[in-house]
Amino acid sequence: MSYIVCKDVAFSYENQIVVSGLSFQVDAGDYLCIIGENGTGKTTLMKGLLGLKKPSGGTITAGDGLKSAQIGYVPQQDAVQRDFPASVYEVVLSGCLNSRGLRPGFGPEEKKRALGNMSLLNISDLKNKSFQDLSGGQRQRVLLARSLCATKRLLLLDEPATGLDPVATEEFYGVLDNLNKKHAITIIMVSHDIREAVEHADHILHLSHSGYFFGTTKDYGKSSFGKKFLGGLADA
Repeated sequence: MSYIVCKDVAFSYENQIVVSGLSFQVDAGDYLCIIGENGTGKTTLMKGLLGLKKPSGGTITAGDGLKSAQIGYVPQQDAVQRDFPASVYEVVLSGCLNSRGLRPGFGPEEKKRALGNMSLLNISDLKNKSFQDLSGGQRQRVLLARSLCATKRLLLLDEPATGLDPVATEEFYGVLDNLNKKHAITIIMVSHDIREAVEHADHILHLSHSGYFFGTTKDYGKSSFGKKFLGGLADA
C-alpha cells in the first residue's frame, strides 16, 4: 500500500523553481533517504510532504487513509528550541496533541503511549530531566519519541544527525533501523550524508540541479548519480 504518491511535482523557493517534474512513491515499510546538493529543494519537498507547503505543480497524494496529522516529524536540530523549559516527559507527551481531539488534557492512553515510546528509545531514565539540559543525541531521541506519539505508520526526519558526534550518529541510525525493520515504521529522511543513506535506506531519492534519481539503493549504486557521488563504494 502506498502512503505517499508524488506525480510531476514542482516546488518554488523565493520565486525560483527548485524542484520540477518529480515523481516517486513511498510504500508501507519503506526506508527512503532524500539526498542531494544544497539548494536542490530537499527541505522544501519535506514541507510539501508534511502539507506545510503546496506544490506549484503536480500532485502529492496520501494513500491508505493517511492524514498529515498522523505523520510523525523530527525537524532539524537548528529548528528546535533547545532552551524549551519543559521536562523530557512533557515534550514526549506533547506528541499526542493531534490524537486527543477536543478532549482537555491527556488521558491514560496518551500517557501510556508516551511512556512506552520513551522505553522503546531507552530514555525512560531521562523522564524528569529538563529538555534544555540534554546532549544533542539525547534531544534527538526525545524528539523521535515525541514523533512516535503522533504516528505508528510514517516518520519524516529532516537531517536528524546534523550536529551529532559520530557515536551519537551511529546510535541514532541504529534506532531508526530498529523502528523500520522490527516495528514496521515507514521512514522518509533527508540526509546530507550520502554514504550513511546508502548504508541504511532501501530507497534513494537524489535531487540534483540537473534532474533526479529515484529507486532502490542497489539501483542507485549502479546509476550515474551513484557512481558520481559514491565513487568506489558504488561498486563494492
